[in-house]
Amino acid sequence: MSKTDILYNAACSVCSREIDHYARISADQALPLQYDDLNDPETLRYWGVSAEDAAKRLHVRKDGQIYSGVPAFIVLWQALPRYRWLAKLVSLPGVYRCATWVYDRVLAPALYRRHQKRIAKAAAPAE
Repeated sequence: MSKTDILYNAACSVCSREIDHYARISADQALPLQYDDLNDPETLRYWGVSAEDAAKRLHVRKDGQIYSGVPAFIVLWQALPRYRWLAKLVSLPGVYRCATWVYDRVLAPALYRRHQKRIAKAAAPAE
């Protein structure tokens, strides 16, 4: 099995909770998955993705190809034996279209807005 790299926002509580779950599974099963935090500038250089693009959606690299959004989740789930059924389900044409619409128009934008607020709050001068 070839290595799968996952780029995610460890500063996002929702993102990190989900990815930490996958990381525990992959560690327990010694699966070749690597989890990279987008908040590390070296990581972004390695990925060749801007901080803004990385924060907008999940990215996964497999066999030299980078996937983002729902396709990234499918690649990730395919690498986790307990989640292969979910990868197959979400890959079905009607389910894929619905999942992509929900992720691209609702979930990812909401998480990105939270990320922007976190950054703005951190950058605001202390009162």
